Amino acid sequence: MTDASSFLLGRLHAAGLTDVVAVEPATGGLAAIAGLARRGDGTSVFVKAFGEPPSDDAFAAEAEGLTVLREAGGIATPEVVLADRDLLVLSVLRPRPGTGAFWEQLAHALAHLHTTTRHPRFGWHRDNWLGRRRQVNTWNDDGFEFFAQHRLLRWLGEPRVQEALDAADRAALERLCDRLPELLPDRPACLTHGDLWALNVMATPHGRPALIDPAVSYTWAEVDLAHLWTTTPPPEAHAFFELYAELTGLDRDWRARMPILQLRQHLAVIAQFDPDWGAAALVRATLAPFRQRP
Repeated sequence: MTDASSFLLGRLHAAGLTDVVAVEPATGGLAAIAGLARRGDGTSVFVKAFGEPPSDDAFAAEAEGLTVLREAGGIATPEVVLADRDLLVLSVLRPRPGTGAFWEQLAHALAHLHTTTRHPRFGWHRDNWLGRRRQVNTWNDDGFEFFAQHRLLRWLGEPRVQEALDAADRAALERLCDRLPELLPDRPACLTHGDLWALNVMATPHGRPALIDPAVSYTWAEVDLAHLWTTTPPPEAHAFFELYAELTGLDRDWRARMPILQLRQHLAVIAQFDPDWGAAALVRATLAPFRQRP
C-alpha cells in the first residue's frame, strides 16, 4: 500500500467509514491527496484530503459549492457523502467521453447555469478556497471593483507572486485594474463554478457532464469561460465555445477578453506552485500594454 493510500485509509477509518477496505490513489489533482476508496460491499467512493488542511471549513465550503451548483444551477455534481475538517467523500463519477456531443451538452448546461442564476451583487456569503488559498468573496455592488480587489490585486501580497512579479509588473496590474471598465463589458453577476478547467469536467454514470472542485461565487460568467478557453481544452471541445456563445448571446470580441479574465487564475497558480507552468510569463505578456512608456 502506498503512503497516499495508507494516509487516506487512516482518515476514512477515523471519520467512521470503517468499512473501507482499500484505497487506490488518484492522479490529476494539484492541491489535495485523492483516491478511490473501495468499501466492503463492493461499492466505491471518491475521497480527498489535505496533509494539513488550509482551514477548518475548506471541505465544507467545497461541499456547499457542489450542492448549490446542482440545486440552483442544474449542473450535475457528485453527491456529498461526508465533509469535515479532514476529509471530503463524494460519489464516484466517470471520466468524460472524448466526443463533441458531450461538450455540446456541457455548453447547454453551463449556459443554463449562467443565465438562470443572476444576482444583484458580486461575491458570496462566505469566503471559500481556490486550491490551498483563500478566495475572498466580500460582497460588492460593482463588478469591476470586485474583480480588481478580490480576484487580481488580492494576489500581490502572496510571497511567490512578490518573487515572480517586479515593481513594474505590479504597477501595470494596478493600471489594468483602473481601466477594467474600458476593457470589459458591464455584465451582471451569476453563479460561477470558479475553477473551471478541463480536468474539473467529468461525467455522471449516465454520461452527462458533471463538474468537480468548485470555488463558487457570484461574478461574471466569462470567468468560467476564460478558464476553459485558456487551459488547452481537448480538440473535441471546439464546438462548446461556439455553441455557448450562441446560447448566451456573446459578442464577437469575447476571445480578446479571455487573457485579462484569466489573469486571476494565473496569479493563483503562481501563488501556489513552483514551477508555475509558465503562468508568470503569461501574466507579463497580458500586462505588457499597461506598462508605462518612457
